[in-house]
Amino acid sequence: MKKIFILTGEPSGDKLASKVIGQLKNSRSDIEYLSVGGEHLKGLGIKSIYDLKEITYLGFTKVILNLFKIKNKINETVDQIIKFNPDILFSVDSPDFTLRVAQKVKKLNPNIKTIHFVAPQVWVWREGRVKHLKSFLDHILLLFPFEKKYFDKENIPSTFTGHPLLETVDKSKIDITQIIKEHKKIISVFPGSRRSEVDILLPILIGFIKMMNDKYKEIFYVFHSTTEFNKSIQENLLKEGLTNCGSISDDKIKSEILKSSIFAVSKSGTISLEICNAKIPSIIIYKMNFINYLIVKMLVRVKFANIINIAANEEIIPELIQSNCNSKNIYNKIDNFLSDYQSIKNQIEKTQKIIGDFKTNKSSEIAASVLTNSL
Repeated sequence: MKKIFILTGEPSGDKLASKVIGQLKNSRSDIEYLSVGGEHLKGLGIKSIYDLKEITYLGFTKVILNLFKIKNKINETVDQIIKFNPDILFSVDSPDFTLRVAQKVKKLNPNIKTIHFVAPQVWVWREGRVKHLKSFLDHILLLFPFEKKYFDKENIPSTFTGHPLLETVDKSKIDITQIIKEHKKIISVFPGSRRSEVDILLPILIGFIKMMNDKYKEIFYVFHSTTEFNKSIQENLLKEGLTNCGSISDDKIKSEILKSSIFAVSKSGTISLEICNAKIPSIIIYKMNFINYLIVKMLVRVKFANIINIAANEEIIPELIQSNCNSKNIYNKIDNFLSDYQSIKNQIEKTQKIIGDFKTNKSSEIAASVLTNSL
């Protein structure tokens, strides 16, 4: 029996990992799995050695404040991986956590093959970091074609897979009329999957919806949440008297809601690709505490926060970041879009050209084959 340990650090990584492992489980029945994962890997019947919430930290200041705890968690994870003795350590995203673990594991047991999915954004942060990865990674799986040159330069084996979340999958339609009446127009809202994101963005989004309600009477706002925050978001919406809002956590329902939306408001991150893939116009929002923002501002080497805009070197999707991320600005942007069909059409056309380069339509299959060939 072969063994694979799946290492994630946050819900988005758990979702990506589940796409690949789901594909692998369909073709191989002789593999034993263990993980640091969340609800998506759990849905595949894969045990996690602890709750993913225990390591989901956001922001430099929180990392510093929790440094001792994080160090202990890294050591605990390394110990469990070495004890499990897998053929492959499959780490996914969250490089500040997963790659630290992978480095320690490789040092203790060089026979464990280390394969990492979602390359650290060296084109955003530090290109010199690639040399460091060479010492402990056996293979790296790339979401975007423009990343390959950075790893080829250092002779690190890499494979462009395309993005699993852009794959064409289940075509079965779910009836959402029991959730939202047919005559309602829907705006999908993505407040984030980490507590710090939700805590900061939810009050801003509630303020934006209140402004919208003064002008638009037939719009229903659906918050796309994780299971962890679904109930608290719903309670906050009811507390504010917002009866034209709801919160959902079921992935299949989320997908159908998104496809039925007229617009999306999303925190910066992977979800923006899914929104573009559904051909839904959107804006990007993000806000963090001031100290974190100053640190990020000093380190980043790109003009934009969103991968679509970075790849295009143009602000195709409007970004409201930091001080610009407020209820009034979100309202103004969406109010303008809803009365300007041509701007919506232009955004969708441009995003489709960009994400066309990110698609292989067999991303999970390619990633799974790399794992299979490494066993």
